[in-house]
Amino acid sequence: MSILPSHLKYAETHEWVYIDENGHAIVGITDFAQESLGELMSVTFPEQGGYVQAGDEVMSLESVKSASDIFSPVSGEIIAVNQALEEEPELINEEPYDGGWLFKIEPHDESELDELLSDSEYQALIDG
Repeated sequence: MSILPSHLKYAETHEWVYIDENGHAIVGITDFAQESLGELMSVTFPEQGGYVQAGDEVMSLESVKSASDIFSPVSGEIIAVNQALEEEPELINEEPYDGGWLFKIEPHDESELDELLSDSEYQALIDG
């Protein structure tokens, strides 16, 4: 069974998001997603300063099994990427909810979080 922290919101495309103390949206992929991908080998980051809409493809992850597109769960400006993943993409496998976060967004509209899934709704999706 995958780990699903209850304070996060989840996208059907297997990304998670939460708003930190500075009002920034922190985005990563779920434990289920990293398990499905297998050992991650490289990360292609989004452009910092770029504006994205919720649902836009913003980056990709390459594993020993395949490449996977990552989508933004909220709209806003990309203000940071997790540079540590450039040298250590395996952090996504090891710590999908901590050190393996992907990027930060200055959210345009926090009400978009209401469109995302709770931990129990996401669990029902992956149990499908």
